[in-house]
Amino acid sequence: MNIGIYIYDDAEVLDFSGPFEVFSTAQRLAKNEWNIFLVAQHNQPVNARGGFSVNPHYSFADHPPIDLLLVVGGVHNNELTKAPVIDWIKRTAQLAPVVASVCTGAFLLAKAELLNGKNVTTHWEDINDLAAMFPLLNVISNKRWVKHDKFTTSAGISAGIDMSLHLVAEHISPELAKLTAKQMQYTWHKNI
Repeated sequence: MNIGIYIYDDAEVLDFSGPFEVFSTAQRLAKNEWNIFLVAQHNQPVNARGGFSVNPHYSFADHPPIDLLLVVGGVHNNELTKAPVIDWIKRTAQLAPVVASVCTGAFLLAKAELLNGKNVTTHWEDINDLAAMFPLLNVISNKRWVKHDKFTTSAGISAGIDMSLHLVAEHISPELAKLTAKQMQYTWHKNI
């Protein structure tokens, strides 16, 4: 499975590093063939929140096929205005069997018209804005993550870790997800 995590300037660090850690830990424990990588629009360093500089593994032009696309949140307003970004997200998500977002990454999926008519969530602070900007979405609050068809959206920041553990449980096994959380010394917050 190729797991591509989309990052951009002012992306929230834990939004991409938390899921990356979950998937890479699960890969190591299961000794599976997952390929986890970061994708940016261009093949150059990305300055995430707080000036955290990170090098993407691939750009839009050279990444391998993506089986699980994860779109992260952060200061996303600039990304919403970039037609090449929204077009890439739309094309990639249409081909990927699994699509997820962390926090305000849901805005980017919504802008690409991928979430219309679906149950979704985002960071508690952005729930009202998501619902107002994209009235065709059914925005749910008070959930760590929401799954609808092949789309899974999570609430803010650390909720991306919980959602990623859920994806491990769903696509491999609940036992591997529990073992991954234990290995990370993380208390998995499940949806109830």
